[in-house]
Amino acid sequence: MKIIPLSEGSFTIDKTKIFVPFNLDEDDLQQRPVGSLLVEVQPFAIITNTDILLIDTGLGFSKDGGLQLHANLRSNGIEPEQVTKVLMSHLHKDHAGGLSKRDYVGNYHLSFPKATYYVQRKEYAFAMETGFPSFMPEELSVLENNPQVIWLDGDGIIDGYIQHEITAAHSPYHQVFWIMEDGKKIFFGGDDAPQLQQMKNKFIAKYDFDGKKCMELRQKWWQQGQAEEWTFLFYHDIKSPVYPG
Repeated sequence: MKIIPLSEGSFTIDKTKIFVPFNLDEDDLQQRPVGSLLVEVQPFAIITNTDILLIDTGLGFSKDGGLQLHANLRSNGIEPEQVTKVLMSHLHKDHAGGLSKRDYVGNYHLSFPKATYYVQRKEYAFAMETGFPSFMPEELSVLENNPQVIWLDGDGIIDGYIQHEITAAHSPYHQVFWIMEDGKKIFFGGDDAPQLQQMKNKFIAKYDFDGKKCMELRQKWWQQGQAEEWTFLFYHDIKSPVYPG
């Protein structure tokens, strides 16, 4: 399997839940509002024997008239039409912003026209009910009754090699993924396990739906992953998106 991090840049986020670009060489975190978190936003493409997977879809920012996510894929030799599966950990706007794109008359379409999207059914219902600022219902509504979407109901296995499991930790219907092929196992913990450093201590975040459960899951995954030699993908880690690198 080949892992391709698709960084959209570094940002700070505070209680407003607005992502503000942050230049690591020039900006000072102390000058941002109190409580600001410094994060990377980083979807991943994974090339397997049978698929080109995309895990989460970034912020949905534009670049040169198109999606930044599309540009990042093309810079790695992948056309958007080549993506076969889109795996969504959850639908917060920084993970689902590139899920769809708007055309010149204002209608939304799925950003990957030949891909199958895998979304937890209850996560979608929760997102549409909760709305802004955590979710962008207008952008997500394109999933409704769409033949490209497979609605997941709880835990399971996709095509025999992608395991998904609801954790209800960072958010009520958040899910994580294991991708298993040729004796290797890749783990994507989404916002349950967003950064390498959080795996190594008993950090509890106030912004999580169940911070204690998040911490306990990270401890369990880290121990198991070390023993079984998993490769970890960290969506919000500036320095270590892939561990071991």
